[in-house]
Amino acid sequence: MEEQIDPRSGFCPSNSVFYSKRKPLPLSPNNALDVTTFISSRAHRGTTAFIDAATGRHLSYSQLWRAVEGVAGSLWDMGIRKGNVVLLLSPNSIDFPVVCLAIMSLGAVITTTNPLNTTQEIAKQIADSKPLLAFTTPLLLPKLTKAAPSLPIILMDTTAHPPLPHPKIVATLHEMAKKEPRAERVRERVEQDDTATLLYSSGTTGPSKGVLSSHRNLIAMVQIVLGRFHVEDNETFICTVPMFHIYGLVAFATGLLASGSTIVVLSKFEMHDMLSSIQRFRATYLPLVPPILVAMLNNADAIKGKYDIRSLHSVLSGGAPLSKEVIEGFVDKYPNVTILQGYGLTESTGVGASTDSLEESRRYGTAGLLSPATQAMIVDPDSGRSLPVNSTGELWLRGPTIMKGYFNNEEATTSTLDSKGWLRTGDVCYIDNDGFIFIVDRLKELIKYKGYQVPPAELEALLLTHPAISDAAVIPYPDKEVGQFPMAYVVRKDGSSLSESQVMDFVAGQVAPYKRIRKVAFISSVPKNPSGKILRKDLIKLATSKL
Repeated sequence: MEEQIDPRSGFCPSNSVFYSKRKPLPLSPNNALDVTTFISSRAHRGTTAFIDAATGRHLSYSQLWRAVEGVAGSLWDMGIRKGNVVLLLSPNSIDFPVVCLAIMSLGAVITTTNPLNTTQEIAKQIADSKPLLAFTTPLLLPKLTKAAPSLPIILMDTTAHPPLPHPKIVATLHEMAKKEPRAERVRERVEQDDTATLLYSSGTTGPSKGVLSSHRNLIAMVQIVLGRFHVEDNETFICTVPMFHIYGLVAFATGLLASGSTIVVLSKFEMHDMLSSIQRFRATYLPLVPPILVAMLNNADAIKGKYDIRSLHSVLSGGAPLSKEVIEGFVDKYPNVTILQGYGLTESTGVGASTDSLEESRRYGTAGLLSPATQAMIVDPDSGRSLPVNSTGELWLRGPTIMKGYFNNEEATTSTLDSKGWLRTGDVCYIDNDGFIFIVDRLKELIKYKGYQVPPAELEALLLTHPAISDAAVIPYPDKEVGQFPMAYVVRKDGSSLSESQVMDFVAGQVAPYKRIRKVAFISSVPKNPSGKILRKDLIKLATSKL
């Protein structure tokens, strides 16, 4: 096989597979290994694990692992065992990783949810994943108790907000973390193929689906993260990306701890807080989504006049490829900062492709080279034929980070994962002569709002419940600030005088803020193909022709 692989593109003509050009991964042969043990047992010289940007509270590595052990022991005493699901509803905090690592160390399964989700959205996830316990903060407690009145709750963040008396609160994280480890506690054997996380990806054709990732998936992801950043012991990362999301969870809540890095945690993104944290903590790495990078470029002179961000040497951008103008503009304004880009899905544990140097990022529009140990195929969606270099088709991925499948959804699993382990990404791509992946379009049609994924089908289904709407279609509308926002094309019922603001208010009352419709146009009929699928491309063309 080796001699047939083109060293330049990584393509093997005999099986039509593209192989990664990155250094191979040293995957652990020890099958009885959980991701928490894998991370905590790695040698490094780091001292501070986490810093809370708002309060300055530090968590050293020794305090972190002591707290993880205490929380794991307490959960064990509460009857949490391998395979049990535990829910975490919280904004970013330095306690978030403690909870995740403790749950996974027992072989229990962590499921996270977006704090912006509505009570209905949270209730839906709880009904699907059936957690035995939930961790949340005092501020989110009312939302959780409304979504699941009978679920036992452990309260986090009780130092800042004293706990409210509530019959469902069974403990506080603070008490659990102080628990002395017991030598005689018997641990269940956790294997690499056991499930570690149950994260919900945005569904494009209906409800979101629970993605099952194994300890093996997460361990491979951690190794890829470590190899990619060549992290020295004294690197400091700013974490504004949400920890409930695959990217935040595996990189910043868990993975980078294996390197001894320090992670400065912001509970939510705010430009001033982010920039002043870079200055205050001499941060070296900044992960962000393209709209934030664009804002840093557009306000570069004001930023450099007000903040000292000279410590910063790398920004990591994900979510959408950056244009030539943005990359060159940023390099011009911040000459000492390298732009790195990445591509991945919840279904591939956040891994897929990346650019690991400015030179690679300067292949404008690329998602980068395949991640280590990852293989790709470009497949013609109509004929199912696998295609060679420079041909456009659907990107399929295979490797150690590909999910186990969708939770309780055999049908969705078999339509996404084939019997040989290939994941159909739903992204239309080509791979060039040098092995770089270019994403042309999405088969899945998700709307990317500030890095959040918004499924149009969910909003369309909601619009159709309005008594004055006979049909509707939702499309991504391009926007410099946020990337894309949801725009609705609405067919009014005869005699209705429904207004744009009434449509927007109707949706806003029932979904998280990032899913709101921000533009409405009325149309006599929604264009569809013979099988009834909405021709979104035609509507996108119509909406953007006036731009």
